[in-house]
Amino acid sequence: MREQDMDKSLSIVTTGEQLNFYKSLQFHRYEATPYLHLQQLIREYEFKASDRIVDFGCGKGRLNFFLYHHTGATVTGVEMNEEYYRLALENRGNYRKKYGSDDSIQFFFGFAEEYPIHQQDQFFYFFNPFSIHIFRNIIHRILQSVEKNDREITLILYYASEEYIDFLESMGMFQLRSEVICSQGNPLERFSIYGLAF
Repeated sequence: MREQDMDKSLSIVTTGEQLNFYKSLQFHRYEATPYLHLQQLIREYEFKASDRIVDFGCGKGRLNFFLYHHTGATVTGVEMNEEYYRLALENRGNYRKKYGSDDSIQFFFGFAEEYPIHQQDQFFYFFNPFSIHIFRNIIHRILQSVEKNDREITLILYYASEEYIDFLESMGMFQLRSEVICSQGNPLERFSIYGLAF
């Protein structure tokens, strides 16, 4: 199924040209995770309706709608681009008109470092949205949250940069639990799933 057809089935719009981008070396260009790869992720990794997932750099919300629609999990998208945030809210309105939903699809407007990590957030998704400096900051904030409310934490990295991987492996607190290989031709097209080591 084409990306546009999948969007249509969810009554959202996440394809199309890129919008104005925040000009800084700290933030990377937004790109939506391919639906084909998201389908592979949920085939190989089981999410439950009780899960709480945070998508840093969610853009128009593709991951949010897809995961909620197929798993029932609560998904919060964090987006700093005002236009993408507006479009994500518009998508939520259209999705609700077609399917209805409770507050399980949420969006936070602001920088990733400003997102108030909920004491029950357990899954954190990164499609290489920002520099290693910001990534380190977010990981430390996640660990502080765990100190306050002990729980299992899972990091899902798609198209992960070497810097992200090196940082996680050097700190020794996260272990690679599994990988979902999406392409034999491009080794970066994979989900690397890390769990907090106890």
